[in-house]
Amino acid sequence: MKKKKVLVIVGPTAVGKTSLSIQLAKAFNGEVISGDSLQVYKKLDIGTAKVTEEEAEGVAHHLIDVKEPTDSYSAFEFKETAQACIDEISYEGKLPIIAGGTGMYIQSLLFDFQLGAPESDADASKRREYWETFAREKGKEALWQVLNEMDERAAQSIHLNNEKRVIRAIEVMEKTGTSILDQQGIDLKDLSQSPYDVMLIGLETDRELLYKRINQRVDIMMDLGLLKEAEYVFSLGDVQATQGIGYKEFFPYFRGDMSLDICIEKVKQHSRQYAKRQLTWFKNRMTVDWFDVVEQPEDMARIEQQVADWLLE
Repeated sequence: MKKKKVLVIVGPTAVGKTSLSIQLAKAFNGEVISGDSLQVYKKLDIGTAKVTEEEAEGVAHHLIDVKEPTDSYSAFEFKETAQACIDEISYEGKLPIIAGGTGMYIQSLLFDFQLGAPESDADASKRREYWETFAREKGKEALWQVLNEMDERAAQSIHLNNEKRVIRAIEVMEKTGTSILDQQGIDLKDLSQSPYDVMLIGLETDRELLYKRINQRVDIMMDLGLLKEAEYVFSLGDVQATQGIGYKEFFPYFRGDMSLDICIEKVKQHSRQYAKRQLTWFKNRMTVDWFDVVEQPEDMARIEQQVADWLLE
């Protein structure tokens, strides 16, 4: 059976993924599936850089505003819902276009490896709370040692200071009985092993220019009302959405512990650091054709030609 074609656009924040996905959707009769872990949440619009109706230019978007802000969301759930979207879009004779920067979500969709069955929100929360309490009471090194005893390979690849990742690796081992690194023998750089016919486009630009664009975008977000949106997220209490960059940095301000200016700088700093991690993740773990549509607009024509050639294959 012929594989369904799926176009995927990845890259760091503020590099133009949304704009490119819309342009390609209009050029090749496509619909966009968000590959972002926070754009699924209703009411979280500014901080997640969610596409506006005007920006979408009539292009259909999927997996945006599908969860309540108090809900949890996982790579497993993304994979299941995104697969259904791909089937539906392909059935209608259109091109599915995945656009996003959440690497694990993209990888889980493109390769058929085990993520483990979903837990109830209560069970997942209880499991997470147990290990977070363990880390607070016994320390990060003790937490890392637990992982080391359960999954030595994963422990050797995750620094003990990366508490969230250590806990996630423990959770995966507990839920699935397999390592977070165990992708069932699949070479995650070999796109031919995907159940889809994938074209993977990456966007990047000069690092200093990217950081400048990120800083400017945060300033624009502030003008659009990011602070009010962050205050709403703060009011939700301990939910998954509060971990998003652009929200949690303002919590000390709402508590009266930090000035607003410092919090804004924290948003910019964390956004720049996240962009660097995104680039590193995609370059190390996936086979991507990289383009710079910011400094080299002529790359747009190259991308369109490559997509056109790929669709004819």
